[in-house]
Parts: sequence; C-alpha cells; structure tokens
Amino acid sequence: MFFEKDRLVVRSLEKKDNKLLVKWLSNPLILKYYEGRDNPFNLEKVNRKFFNQKGRVTRCIVEYGVEEIGYCQFYPLDNHTRKIYGYENNPDIIYGMDQFIGESTYWNKGIGTLLIQVLVHYLVNQYEADKIVLDPQAWNERAIHCYKKSGFQKVKLLPRHEWHEGEYRNCWLMEYNNKVEGESSNC
Repeated sequence: MFFEKDRLVVRSLEKKDNKLLVKWLSNPLILKYYEGRDNPFNLEKVNRKFFNQKGRVTRCIVEYGVEEIGYCQFYPLDNHTRKIYGYENNPDIIYGMDQFIGESTYWNKGIGTLLIQVLVHYLVNQYEADKIVLDPQAWNERAIHCYKKSGFQKVKLLPRHEWHEGEYRNCWLMEYNNKVEGESSNC
C-alpha cells in the first residue's frame, strides 16, 4: 500500500488486477475519457500496456472502502516530455500523473478530488516533487475542475497533443507548483 486517507487506499498494481483493467478499459463510458471508445482493451492489450513495460512509472489500483474503483500512475518526467511541456531547462523535480475512476457509480462524489489531493501530498512528501503535471483534454471540463480544486493551474494549451477517437485533441498542461502552493493545499 502506498497511502490511505479516509476510505481511500492506493496500492501497487498486481498481476491479478489485469481483469479489472479489462473491465474498465472495455467500457465505453470510461473509454470516452481515457484511451477512447475506439480503443477498447482486451486481456492481451492490458498485459502488454500495464505489465510488460519497463521504466519509472509507478502503477496503482485505487480502492474506496472495500471496492477497487480505479487506476492511477505517476512518474518523473523524462527529457522528451520535459521538452514538449517547456521544462527542458528547468531543474525542478517534476512528476506526471494519470488517473481514472473506473467504476462510474463513484463519479461526482468527491472521490476523484480526494485521490488527486492525496496523490499530490504523497508525491510532494515522499518524492520531494517541486511540480506535478497532468494534461487533460481541453473538452474534459469535469477533470479540469477537479484538478483546479486540488491546486492545479492551467499553464498552457497543448494543441493537437493527444490522439483520441480518431483525431488529435487539444490538451491543457496543468501544474501543481509546490513552491507556490507549499502547505496551503487541502492535502
């Protein structure tokens, strides 16, 4: 387990979780926001993308109460991503993160916001992150609102940044700046 707050638990992804990921990433309601409805996952694809990867990505399952409800990952930004985001000459410790709530019955209950806030707190305190970034698609106002409530600010528009459902979509680079936010966040 990485951390726990209230009824929220974030733990390491385990091989047995592959069926959960297939369930979530084959559901059009979830795929609308994560990966795209034209890109459903089967077991082989989940195993290839989530379990056969090398690198510095930490993959996790999100639990609420006793139910597994979602997925999150975090990683130090590599040089290629730093350049795309405009951080190539920035000495700060910068982490990226991605997440989704795979059980839609848990949407709009504040759990996503709690997850973001707890994950930010964890990255700042355990990894000494100066900045944490994410890049939601510009049309995803629900996610953007959640991130703003958690101390993230829009930094710049990333035109045609992510392939989603047959076209390149604009995304917002959003940043949590620990040097500005300090301990003022709700974590």
